[in-house]
Amino acid sequence: MRADEPFLVRHADHVFALKTFAASMLALVIALAMDLPRPYWAMATVYITSQPLAGATSSKAFFRVMGTLAGAAMTVALVPNLIDAPELLCLAIALWVGLCLYLSLLDGTPRSYVFMLAGYTVALIGFPSVSEPGAIFDTAVARLEEISLGIICASLVSTIVFPRSVAPAVAHRVDAWLADARRLSQVVLLREGTSETHRAKRLKLATDIVEIDTLSTHLAYDRLTDRNAVTGLGEIRLRMLTLLPVIASLEDRLAALGEEALRRQPGLKRLLEDLAQWIASDVGARQPAERIRAAISEQQAVLDDGADWERIITTSLLLRLRELVDLSRDCRALTEAIAENRDVATIDLAFHSEAGAAPVRHRDRGLALWSAAGAVVAILICCAFWIGTGWPDGASAPMMAAVACSFFAAQDEPARFIRSFGRWSLVAIVVVAVYLFAVVPAISHIEVLVVALAPTFLLYGFLIGRPATAGTGTALAANTATLLAIQSTYSADFASYANSAVAFFVGIVVAEIVTRIARGVGAEWIANRLVLSNWKSIAVAAERRGKRDRAEFAGLMLHRLGLLVQRIAFLSESDRRDTDSLVQLRIGINIIDLRRARYGLAASTIAVIDDMLDRLPVACRGYAGDGMPAELLTSVDRALAQAVKDPNDSAREDALIGLVGIRRGLFPDAPAYRPRAESVAA
Repeated sequence: MRADEPFLVRHADHVFALKTFAASMLALVIALAMDLPRPYWAMATVYITSQPLAGATSSKAFFRVMGTLAGAAMTVALVPNLIDAPELLCLAIALWVGLCLYLSLLDGTPRSYVFMLAGYTVALIGFPSVSEPGAIFDTAVARLEEISLGIICASLVSTIVFPRSVAPAVAHRVDAWLADARRLSQVVLLREGTSETHRAKRLKLATDIVEIDTLSTHLAYDRLTDRNAVTGLGEIRLRMLTLLPVIASLEDRLAALGEEALRRQPGLKRLLEDLAQWIASDVGARQPAERIRAAISEQQAVLDDGADWERIITTSLLLRLRELVDLSRDCRALTEAIAENRDVATIDLAFHSEAGAAPVRHRDRGLALWSAAGAVVAILICCAFWIGTGWPDGASAPMMAAVACSFFAAQDEPARFIRSFGRWSLVAIVVVAVYLFAVVPAISHIEVLVVALAPTFLLYGFLIGRPATAGTGTALAANTATLLAIQSTYSADFASYANSAVAFFVGIVVAEIVTRIARGVGAEWIANRLVLSNWKSIAVAAERRGKRDRAEFAGLMLHRLGLLVQRIAFLSESDRRDTDSLVQLRIGINIIDLRRARYGLAASTIAVIDDMLDRLPVACRGYAGDGMPAELLTSVDRALAQAVKDPNDSAREDALIGLVGIRRGLFPDAPAYRPRAESVAA
């Protein structure tokens, strides 16, 4: 936190706490005035929905309404029809929660909240209503009204009172990312710094892209954001996805070329220095991109079947330099247009994504299925205990099991988070007991109640406003508001409260135990699955004959990379090295380039390349960390020997850049390609 930042930015967490408390009290007062049956749900919803940024609050609010509506409709469909068969009703609710959780984990975006909420809303409404099934429709409608009221209050206060738009936060992160990328490009081009420094910067850029992507999903719901800025930021994102692997490829090509080769090519060395200066220059001081492109073209050498490895690597390097210029120029132009509020559609862009490249995320269906199965089992165990013992207040156990299993299923070790949630739930139970039996009985006016609640809930809001404690604050606020169960008249009973609190806690304990069994795997298992998924994606890219967009593929691989970086300590040394240098990402993009180029090549060249690409998926699917087969290297070199003498200049360049990238990615320590020997072998 810097002293020169605006007051509202420096104290954003305090402002958020005040705003959220005001919205929750507004929702509570209106709910009491409307005589809603459970006004405390409106209050709890404010704390569950509210986020420091207005767009994030609006998106979560929208998703919460949709999820609640779907859950309420399913409750009305299930409870009256299955009330005479309680075991079947419990099974139906458990399976519904499991299905929704499975879909939520597969989606992986903020939109997944719709599926998650649709699932556990049925548990929240359905289990407590089994004693009064005839009133289930009224209960579902009331729950929808209470939650909608909380959402409306949260959204209004977030948007009107000292609003914080998502767009500046995204733009700031994007500007910082581009600045870091420019610095990395500069040190790579000048061959400065160590490989360790470059690796750390690459991994930071990769994880930052994933975070920016997540934050950007809220832009569409931010009423404070200009649509032109949203479009411009989306275009910049596409270039960011491609820029990072291009920088990594440049570093690899320069390493393969070596300083000795650069000394033999003073013109190339001078070009790298000029480009490094151009990348880092301010917009006004920059020479036009066309001059840099012309300088790159001047260094291009003619390739034929006698071209040696140094000349092929140099050609590949120059083609990647041209991509770097195009991407850098586009990002600068888009950033200027957004700052000046110009229509980004009027900008002449050099890079164009083949298929629009909607955000693509990694989906682990196996892990999602295990998590969903764990939720189903936990709910059924709680239901069996509830029905078997005839526990009057036992409905809270399966209800909380559904909530706990759903909330933390996306974590590497969900059982640990459920345990933490249980600890803070115990704190909330104690806090509520103090309020219910020591504070609230002496209060007879709503104004006094608001004052009494203020210290506790302002603290909760402050915790939610800080990323490090957001989960703790949300758990405390939601559980305290729900267990406090504020009504228009005071009717607390200690025995009933104790029963509900015990059932509440039993549900969390059962959820933790079952989750620990169902999801006994940890970060190492998940990291290894991510690495295997990358190799499978490379195999698919080789099999699809180019039917995948580069930016789309880069988005998927970078999302996995962001997930891998969080677990990099659990990877083997070879997998860690591949992750550090974006090897799998670069191989996949080069395969896509090669597949696209093959359509313009001669039939004899296509045949050799296709033979290599047919071998590649087999090697990738069978990869076990012990290196690729030597036969594949021979096949790659045979394709190189054929491609360098192809008559189509444009397609030949694309084919070479792909083949060089594949060879360097799969066989970084292999001896240099020798054209004459390979030509004879062919």
